[in-house]
Amino acid sequence: MKDMLFQYLKNYTNVPDEALKEVIEHLPVRCFKKGTILLEQGDVSSKCYFVLKGLIRQFSVDTDGNENTSNFYSENQVASVYNPQRSHEASKYSLVCLEDAILLDGDLNDETQMYAKYPFLETMVRKMLEEITSNIHDDYADLLSFGPEERYLALLEKRPGLAERIPQNQLASFLGIRPESLSRIKRRLNPLK
Repeated sequence: MKDMLFQYLKNYTNVPDEALKEVIEHLPVRCFKKGTILLEQGDVSSKCYFVLKGLIRQFSVDTDGNENTSNFYSENQVASVYNPQRSHEASKYSLVCLEDAILLDGDLNDETQMYAKYPFLETMVRKMLEEITSNIHDDYADLLSFGPEERYLALLEKRPGLAERIPQNQLASFLGIRPESLSRIKRRLNPLK
């Protein structure tokens, strides 16, 4: 399974394969059951996960007790809410496994030591974060400029198969619409179902 991570990381560096494999061998692989809370809103985060298999939901609970889904992380994605500039602040989000998951479980407290031992890591991680940030900006722009149906269609196009794995109420929350509206959109797009 670590081959998936190797292929992912190769997109961000041109270091010799042996050096990259050595880094990957330091990362523990862990299995988590569906429903496992990886991070609770209000806790301080020091973990970073790479999804080898499974699905993670990122959400927050507002002052009225409503859950607001802000992201889903599936295979070949990094799931983290860690911010080194605010490393001791409480997380505004929770992370929970929506499916049984196999994750690479990185401890961000080891980041400095890993950068010292493998200097190429810092540049590689910066490139990864730039791409992740760019994707977040694109998704936010879609949320602001697209109507509900366009947001749903954009999700289907950008992340094929993901919508079928997510409970309707959580998918609707992620799209910024009510579950009933999502049902109407689905019926309109697939009248035979």
